[in-house]
Amino acid sequence: MFTEIAEQLTAPLSLFRPSSPVQDRDFWNHLDNSLKQRLIKDGELYLNYSYPVLTAGDYMEFSRNGNRVNYETKLFDRRTALNSLVLAECVENKGRFMDDIINGVFAICGESGWQLPAHNSYIRDTPQLPLPDVTRPVIDLFCAETGAVLALAEFLLREAFASISPAISKMIDHNLETRIFTPYLTEHFWWMGNGREPLNNWTVWCTQNVLLAAFTRNTDGNGKKEEAILAKACRSIDYFLEEYGEDGCCDEGAQYYRHAGLCLFNCMEVLNGITGNAFASLYENNKIKNIAAYIVNVHIDDIYYVNFSDCSPVAGRCNAREFLFGLRTRNSDLMELAASDYQKSDDPLLTREHNLFYRLQTLACHEKMITYGKNPPIPHGDLYYESTGLFISRDSRFCLAVKAGGNDDSHNHNDTGSFTVYKDGKPLFIDIGVESYTGKTFSPRRYEIWTMQSQYHNLPTFSGCSLSDLEAAPYAYTADFCGGIGAMEMNGADYKAKDVAYLLGKDYSFITMDIADAYPDKRIKSYIRKAELYKEKEIVITDSYDGSLSPAVLSLMTYEKPVWDAGSKVLLVGSLGECRITGECGVEIQSIPIEDQRLRSAWKHEIYRCLVTFMGGKVELRIRADG
Repeated sequence: MFTEIAEQLTAPLSLFRPSSPVQDRDFWNHLDNSLKQRLIKDGELYLNYSYPVLTAGDYMEFSRNGNRVNYETKLFDRRTALNSLVLAECVENKGRFMDDIINGVFAICGESGWQLPAHNSYIRDTPQLPLPDVTRPVIDLFCAETGAVLALAEFLLREAFASISPAISKMIDHNLETRIFTPYLTEHFWWMGNGREPLNNWTVWCTQNVLLAAFTRNTDGNGKKEEAILAKACRSIDYFLEEYGEDGCCDEGAQYYRHAGLCLFNCMEVLNGITGNAFASLYENNKIKNIAAYIVNVHIDDIYYVNFSDCSPVAGRCNAREFLFGLRTRNSDLMELAASDYQKSDDPLLTREHNLFYRLQTLACHEKMITYGKNPPIPHGDLYYESTGLFISRDSRFCLAVKAGGNDDSHNHNDTGSFTVYKDGKPLFIDIGVESYTGKTFSPRRYEIWTMQSQYHNLPTFSGCSLSDLEAAPYAYTADFCGGIGAMEMNGADYKAKDVAYLLGKDYSFITMDIADAYPDKRIKSYIRKAELYKEKEIVITDSYDGSLSPAVLSLMTYEKPVWDAGSKVLLVGSLGECRITGECGVEIQSIPIEDQRLRSAWKHEIYRCLVTFMGGKVELRIRADG
């Protein structure tokens, strides 16, 4: 698709113009006065800024104990500060911020490696090296993004840098050449794609930033290097798109749409900018239009999104990129969602964003987004994403989402068959999301982490095994409840739902599947889950179990505090409503404190797990709209 267009290009490539340089005052002077004041105030926070020191010991912490946060926080703070200072200088244009900007450029160019410690390897899924090799840079997500940050800062302030010292731009260009362009064209990193190994958001995220760095300057004077970068970028984008279903579903979730779908969009923006819109026809391609629409389809209400795998239910506010993607694909619903979010955002100018291009896009779209329809109704229909097995059905009060598919998605959790329920836009039965990333998160020990396990999703776990069973077979067991051993879902392509059927109707929708094969224990013969939405009336979840491994213990995860009334068989979930449970033989409620910073962005207080035990046969949940 992209490669075919690239091969037909005949005109010389142009430079990409991400915004107006500081000397072109029309754009900067005509920004809204309140906007300019906010940008200057943000920049003033970093006057006389002491850029955090990054030591070799900081870098090696990841290889020693798996901690990612300490080093990454310092690294990202450097880029955030530089971005804020650059924008403040562009608005004010008095030179007041220049010394701190130059300090930031020197600090970042002086780093021994731009790649994160967690990504410091040359071959996928191999152990990370404890320190960067300055003679052989690794291009990871944030090496590429750092290149784009420096490239755009230099583009905006090129004349201002030249008036102080030409050495500043020379240093940036040298670092881009050695850390980005040369390894990009001479090395193969897995995210570039080869048509054989699986890809994810890395492909377009890295490619977007390499394109931004390369096409905001002349790299070799004759255009050959730019042509090679363009050709390689287009091949990578095609490999990325080959793995997407025609329906455009992001199997990594709404948060990762920002790094997958939106980075694909920005790749297209740069490619169109340097080729006279040669790629513009692809905005009419059905798959790309579906990729754009995904974020609207999984939106529930206000801050909440349908979430599975590593995605948080609070996936972040939409901003200029969504607005522009909606504009290019003629999706007014996406434009309305983006504008509405922008108007509600606590940080519309993205002051904590370390990608400078996103902030420039926001400034360019500010006036359109701030005046585009106040709180418009965003339509949300029913749909089934065949490529991933994601079912979503709604009425005026409920949003029911169920994951079929399997346990081999990117950023996978063992959550095949799990469901979430939102009532009146609030979380009733939840998917927790994921804690802050550590060395264990993307290692062979990933599924030791509690948030990845099926027992902390709205799924059954099976008890009653003996220790000899555990020793005889490599089942996924845990001694978490009932004082015994439980069989949970397993990760991998073989562990998936089967016999999936669904209906999306005007008054009634359902999905049904057998999730027994998601478990490694063959004593679980079948486990049929049926989730039904009788619109404007109730949701019914019916689980039918056949097998010799018992009892089954169904976990139900909630955010609001649940209270079990054994006499009436009703689980009261805070003030949101009640769930009538039949077929159970006991209910236990556990409180789970939320201490992790990443989880606390979605869950401000403890969450709860209701353990519903049943011996086999059938258990049924009924959640009424008026309950």
